[in-house]
Amino acid sequence: MNYLAHAYLSFGHPELLTGNMISDFVKGKKKFTYPPSIQQGIMLHRAIDTLTDTHEATREAKEIFRPHYRLYSGAFVDVVYDHFLATDSTEFSEQSLLDFSQQVYASLDKQVEWLPERFAGMFPFMKEHNWLFHYRTRWGTGKSLGGVVRRAAYLTESETAFQLFEEHYQLLGDCYRHFWASVKPFARNQFEMLQKDAGITL
Repeated sequence: MNYLAHAYLSFGHPELLTGNMISDFVKGKKKFTYPPSIQQGIMLHRAIDTLTDTHEATREAKEIFRPHYRLYSGAFVDVVYDHFLATDSTEFSEQSLLDFSQQVYASLDKQVEWLPERFAGMFPFMKEHNWLFHYRTRWGTGKSLGGVVRRAAYLTESETAFQLFEEHYQLLGDCYRHFWASVKPFARNQFEMLQKDAGITL
């Protein structure tokens, strides 16, 4: 899952949201330098990623990108999942997605002291160009696919990935729906366990 899904699966808890959003930028024992509730968000992110990587729908979706992008196929699927979440009428309308995006940015602004340097450097661009909202559009999704390439050491182009996204749009949407039916209740259950274990409250 990419930024939109991880934000959404933080269930409105500000510190959990921060941990969920920054997890990929926090390596090893650095997790323990954060307040407990942010640590819980990091743990939630990693549990969601484990389910994502092992789910049969994700494996099927990865096969679309694997011949061209090999180990990076999962990163492209993460972006694609965010597109289908953003367009999922059972989760968001256009206005509610716009409102949600602004709420996420405002929450992270209040937690800026806890943002790792690399995430903090990227965050102003995320806000300015409203990445979370623009997953809704194919144009914005194409930009995010390009972002995978910019961050990758061994990739040079994302045009093929966008073409595959367009060509297999229906199949990828089916993979998202199959996966989302599993990950949303899984994340809610993980969240409730974290609440119970660490005393997190909404």
